[in-house]
Amino acid sequence: MSDFAPLIEAVTRHRGVSACLVVSEGDGIVVDGTAQVGMQMNPFAALTASLYRKAGKASAAAGFGTVGYFELEAEEGRVLAAGRNGLVIVAVAESRVNVGLLRVELLRAAEGL
Repeated sequence: MSDFAPLIEAVTRHRGVSACLVVSEGDGIVVDGTAQVGMQMNPFAALTASLYRKAGKASAAAGFGTVGYFELEAEEGRVLAAGRNGLVIVAVAESRVNVGLLRVELLRAAEGL
């Protein structure tokens, strides 16, 4: 069991979460995680890490400082991410997920990164 297993388990325990990954922010490599069958974890992780980095650059350019939390809402679901220490914890969830609870869980998990 990895050091990240308790964090991943805490996030995936939420109803509607189909994946949780710990990803390197710099290169998008999956460090640990779990996902439903059929998800292309490696391309997804790389793209999500890139989005997180770009959100950080946009935030800095606007004078807002560093990004602590990022959320992408799409027609069929959500991607939520929180980062720290060069790592990003990412959750993939259905549209109907309780976003408030999941956000709190991701921010708590990010403290453990």
